[in-house]
Amino acid sequence: MNINQADFKKNMLSQAIDENAEDKLKDKCGVIGIFLNTEGCSENTEIAADSKTKTKIQSKELLGQNAAKLAYYGLHALQHRGQESAGIAVSNNGEVEQIRGLGLVAEVFKENKLQGLSGNIACGHVLYETTNNVHIENVQPFVNRSKLGTIAVSHNGSLVNYEQIKEFLEETGSTFVSTSDSEVIIKLIAKSYKKGLDRALTDTIQMIKGSFSLVVMTENSLIGARDTHGIRPLCLGQLENGWVLASESSALDAIGAELVRDIRPGEIIIINKDGVLSFDFGEQTAKHTCVFEYIYFARPDSIMDGIAVQEARLRMGAVLAKESHVDADVVVGVPDSGLGAAMGYANASGIPYAMGIVKNKYIGRSFIAPAQSSRENIVFVKLNVLKSDVEGKRVVVIDDSIVRGTTSRRLIEILRRAGAKEVHFRISSPPVKFPCYFGIDTPSRQDLISSNFSLEKTKEQIGADSLAFISIEGMLEALKGIDEKNYGYCKGCFTGKYPIAVPMAGLNTNGD
Repeated sequence: MNINQADFKKNMLSQAIDENAEDKLKDKCGVIGIFLNTEGCSENTEIAADSKTKTKIQSKELLGQNAAKLAYYGLHALQHRGQESAGIAVSNNGEVEQIRGLGLVAEVFKENKLQGLSGNIACGHVLYETTNNVHIENVQPFVNRSKLGTIAVSHNGSLVNYEQIKEFLEETGSTFVSTSDSEVIIKLIAKSYKKGLDRALTDTIQMIKGSFSLVVMTENSLIGARDTHGIRPLCLGQLENGWVLASESSALDAIGAELVRDIRPGEIIIINKDGVLSFDFGEQTAKHTCVFEYIYFARPDSIMDGIAVQEARLRMGAVLAKESHVDADVVVGVPDSGLGAAMGYANASGIPYAMGIVKNKYIGRSFIAPAQSSRENIVFVKLNVLKSDVEGKRVVVIDDSIVRGTTSRRLIEILRRAGAKEVHFRISSPPVKFPCYFGIDTPSRQDLISSNFSLEKTKEQIGADSLAFISIEGMLEALKGIDEKNYGYCKGCFTGKYPIAVPMAGLNTNGD
């Protein structure tokens, strides 16, 4: 499929430079769950809100009262997975309360609101909504109350049979308030809840198709589940007085929990006062973790399916240097996810590494973008170049991906303005040519530059002196070298071949 190239150029400004959409792929959300026992913890436990901030929580708060605060700190560590909205639901002696809202975690949970959430079980969520208009109805966790009990669900992923299940549920009396595919999950669980929790979960999970990492909270238990391909991540951690489920291990570090292991593909974990119960809900299949977790989405300090993310990026950079070496004076990485690969490239090539590019970390969702006619220049506000690092030099720039190409083009312009003699672009992922249907916000194929142009034409479009992507084989070599037993990844956005059959039309694009 090759879209008219003139139309592609025309759409680059109108679609890629919207103030609500960077020229990057985006993960749609992150989940966390906390279960605290009502006995046992040290006098003081240090809870790290992030890498720089630590807050001491007294033991009396931890004793069945502070699950919401732990979820809050964990969501801070998962903020990179979604910046549009956040929510926490808490179970306190069978009573479920919830706070959710639009904005960043710190914007949604003010101190007075957070103090009002007490209980020993919590379920939390951060969302990146794929539409320009974010609605409170789509904010998770979703809570369902009935005479059989109350449940809350946080979901990371996307269902490919959402429309069919929604139609089935509507025909049997269910109503929907959101446009999120995640709402069908809680409706299915509630519909079968009278059969018992285990049966309701198993029936639901066997009906839904696609990718999912689930955190489900009932009045007295916490449940985690991961789809049979393990596309979206989910891990289990242990606190001194409880357990944690989270999208990434960095969230465990943020609350002082120890990583126990990743939830296996096709596994359900049930945590209650009696301990942790594990069982498989489906046939074992080959693992297909989303490879972009290692390339871009996950925090570099996370460990995912046994692989340290930063080590994966260093290795990808080293392979990239081997595959596409170029004579140059300095290597720089595009902040933040290009930095690890840039270090790996520099070490393997022997070319000195320099900071080169500085990112303005204070450009958030409330940033007032310039008028439509000048929105393309927004990258000048987000990124700047250290002139002393690049002036008069041949520069190798390492980035994690090229999606539409607009950011790459503007970045090269900034480098040349700062006096770079040559700019050689190197990408630590293969060319993104196909959309993702499993929980990543990907532009349509007609808006992906690598789906429309050859390598040489793409180089001309972004204005680089040379351009090279890591090969699929090289990318897998880098990951396989770390942990061969975990070898298995979804590569659909590169190859168009997906681990799960996807419908040709009618896919829900507003899921999370």
